[in-house]
Amino acid sequence: MNDYAIAMDTEIKNALNQRLKNIEGEFDSDVIFFYGDIYPMQENYYRDLIEGLQDNNKHERLSIILNTPGGDVKTVEKLANINRHFYDEVNFIVPDSAMSAGTVFCLSGDKIYMEYSSSLGPIDPQVINKQGQWVPALGYIDKINEAINKSMSNTLSTVEFMLIKELDLGFLRECEQNVNLTVQLIKDWLVKYKFKDWSIHASTGAKVSPEEKEKRAEDIANKLSDNHLWCNHGRFIDISKLEQILHLKIDDYGKEPLKKKCIREYNSLALSYIFRHSIPRFFHSRNLI
Repeated sequence: MNDYAIAMDTEIKNALNQRLKNIEGEFDSDVIFFYGDIYPMQENYYRDLIEGLQDNNKHERLSIILNTPGGDVKTVEKLANINRHFYDEVNFIVPDSAMSAGTVFCLSGDKIYMEYSSSLGPIDPQVINKQGQWVPALGYIDKINEAINKSMSNTLSTVEFMLIKELDLGFLRECEQNVNLTVQLIKDWLVKYKFKDWSIHASTGAKVSPEEKEKRAEDIANKLSDNHLWCNHGRFIDISKLEQILHLKIDDYGKEPLKKKCIREYNSLALSYIFRHSIPRFFHSRNLI
C-alpha cells in the first residue's frame, strides 16, 4: 500500500471514529458496528470487543449497528448473553439488513431501530452439511415433509426416494433442534426484553397478561419461521410487514432527522471502507477499528 493509500485509510478511520462518537451521543449509548456473518468461535473476539467498552466513558445501554446475512443461532445466543452480562438495555440499529440469525439477534434486544429501506428476514437457522457448507435447516425439513406427503399419496418418484434414502437422519435431527432452539430463544427474549414495557393494549386499554405476551411472542416466532408465508429464505421484511403482519413494534429512526443523518453518514463510510478492502467481517467501537 502506497503512502497516499495509507493516508486515505487513516483519514477514513478518523472520520469513522468521529461519526461513531456522534451516534453514541445521539443514542446516549455505547455503540458497536457489526458487519458480516455470525459464526462459531466468534464469541471470544466479540467478548473482547464488549469488554473493551467497559471504561470511564461507558454508557448504561448498548446499541449494535448490525449488517449480517445470518449464520449460527447457537453463536447468537452466546453473543446475546455477553451483551446482557454488561448491559440491562441493548438496542439494535439496522441500516440495511439483518437476515436469518441476524433477525434472531435483533429480537434479543429491547428496541429495534430501522428505516423504510431496512430489512429483517425469515428465521431459517443455518446448519453445516456434509460438504461443510452452511444451509438453511427449514429447507431440509420442508423437503422431508413434502416427501412424506407424497409417499402417503403414492406420488413419490423413484429419484426422490433415492435422494431421501441418502439423507443423514442425524443431520435432519440437528436441523429440527436448531429450528426448535431458534423459536424458543425468540419467545424467551421477546417476553423478557421487547415486551417488558408492554402493559396496556393500545386498542382496548385492557391490561396485558403474561400469557398474552407469551402468545404474541410465539406467534411472531412461528410466522418468522413459516417458509410458506415468506416463500423465500432471503425475503426482505421491511418495517411495514413487521408491524402489520407480525405486530412487532419497530422504532423508525428515519422519522428522526438527527438520528437518520448520523446513521447514514456512518454506515455509508463504513461500507465504502469495507468494500474497498474486500473485508468479509468488520467490527468497530470507539476503542477498536
